[in-house]
Amino acid sequence: MKMDNSKVDKNGKLKNGVHKEYFKDGSVSCEGQFKDGERTGEWKYYLANGRLKAIGNYQNGKMTGDWKWYRENGKLMQTGSFDNEVKTGLWTRYREDGNLMDETEFDKGKKGKVKKY
Repeated sequence: MKMDNSKVDKNGKLKNGVHKEYFKDGSVSCEGQFKDGERTGEWKYYLANGRLKAIGNYQNGKMTGDWKWYRENGKLMQTGSFDNEVKTGLWTRYREDGNLMDETEFDKGKKGKVKKY
């Protein structure tokens, strides 16, 4: 799936409001909101099987706050936070069986301590 990263619609106007993109089969690949041509608020990304792939927020077109990513089987794969699209705080990854794999601290995008399980 190719992401539509343009800030304008087919008429040349800045994108505003609800936005959806689709896989070739017509199912939704992502959905969210635009404001003045920038992604804003909660966005959801889907796998081709229809399950949720990722969910998180944008502010002024930048990833911000808590994000979650999921595996094809629907289990949680990873959680983490962004500040203006920079990794921050505790990032947690999970194995395919759902058990904790590791935790990594980030400070303004710089990787810190890693704790493996």
